[in-house]
Amino acid sequence: MTTPPASSSTVPSGRLSRLMRMGQMATGVAGNMLLAGARELAKGKRPKISDLLLTPANALKITQQLAQMRGAAMKVGQLISMDAGDLLPPEMAAILARLRSDAHAMPPRQVQAVLTANWGGKWQQRFEPFSFTPIAAASIGQVHRAKTLDGRDLAIKIQYPGVRKSISSDVNNVATLLRLSGMLPNTLDIAPLLLEAKRQLREEADYQAEGAHLQRFSELLTDAPEFVVPHLHADLTTAHVLAMSFVAGVPIESMVNAPQAERDRIVRLLVSLLFRELFEFDLMQTDPNFANYRYDLLTGQLILLDFGATRSFAPTFGAAYRQLMVAALAGNRSAMKQAAMAIGYFDEHVLPTHQTAVLDMMHMALEPLGHRGEFDFGQTDMVRRLREAGMALGLNRDFWHIPPVDTLFLHRKLGGLYLLAARLKARVNVYQLARPFLASAAQSGLKPQRTRTP
Repeated sequence: MTTPPASSSTVPSGRLSRLMRMGQMATGVAGNMLLAGARELAKGKRPKISDLLLTPANALKITQQLAQMRGAAMKVGQLISMDAGDLLPPEMAAILARLRSDAHAMPPRQVQAVLTANWGGKWQQRFEPFSFTPIAAASIGQVHRAKTLDGRDLAIKIQYPGVRKSISSDVNNVATLLRLSGMLPNTLDIAPLLLEAKRQLREEADYQAEGAHLQRFSELLTDAPEFVVPHLHADLTTAHVLAMSFVAGVPIESMVNAPQAERDRIVRLLVSLLFRELFEFDLMQTDPNFANYRYDLLTGQLILLDFGATRSFAPTFGAAYRQLMVAALAGNRSAMKQAAMAIGYFDEHVLPTHQTAVLDMMHMALEPLGHRGEFDFGQTDMVRRLREAGMALGLNRDFWHIPPVDTLFLHRKLGGLYLLAARLKARVNVYQLARPFLASAAQSGLKPQRTRTP
């Protein structure tokens, strides 16, 4: 979630009104392109469609409209920028990436209407004076702090009206706009990604399902007092309103000035949690937004928030990644290739040069795992090299391939963790943390390979 903006705007809730907003955006973009094209033609130039589309005016038009619509229209832009960003030109990726921080808040009258529909007309009698100013806002809903008359201090997440009903049409409309823009080739089959986006978004828009994930993680982490998961208040939770205990803490990124040992510990905890999610729980919170982590300065506990994007994995998924990591540690490219094919990164029909490029990227991403001793995330250029390699592969239209959706969500989580580790300049022995989870796949013991010093 993001810090709420100073201004608010009503969320269009009906399908027709949302379609009209999408049409207005398309018309506005097309008009800007027509004017820009006319200017270029007047100069004797033959402009490319992509050059006409990727202008500051169009970037503003797209982000403003999607941010006001919220819901799936905004969320799909976020997902594409994070999950398929390497397949897009940098300019388009940058346009869509802006959506991660451009959420608008609902006005009080709309908040009142949503709560009345879910809690009944006398709901305010259960609370001390309710603050209609949100403490956070995102694509699906916004969060308010509230206190009940029986003394409960709560965080109330309120879903924007019409979001769930409009998911399918919003996703289809955004995908159509991307197609018409010429930024996605006709040969790229994004249907599986769109289908999974709709499924994931429907689940994120079901706050009772999120409440169940909240409870499940509380159970899974009972042996880990280093983590705090808010308590679900089921009596106030519906499909569109999620009530949980309010847990105070500071933004995780504010720990950038903390002592080195404390920053290292924070990232160690998150890396260990990632391994448990992948190899032990078969369940992962896949939203890497920094705002989903907070830190208790008094207790040293990590606070975990927002379980809407929680994803279940088949045990075979974690097993394949275990084999991939073991093969990378052993420097066995052949075994890495077999594991990558089992996961679905490519098949035997992909050119050997492209297979090599993918395996090189995997080896690059696993540098922290294979490094001897503490890996210094603050000094490595790994993220930049991964981005450049991904862009180089994505710009080669002979290799336009979307891997299995599960891998995209894992990449999303892993990328967010790398960015946070870099922000905190953490030093972590990742191999040491991973070894207990990988030992079953390498009975003879694992020895990390030498990698370049970051």
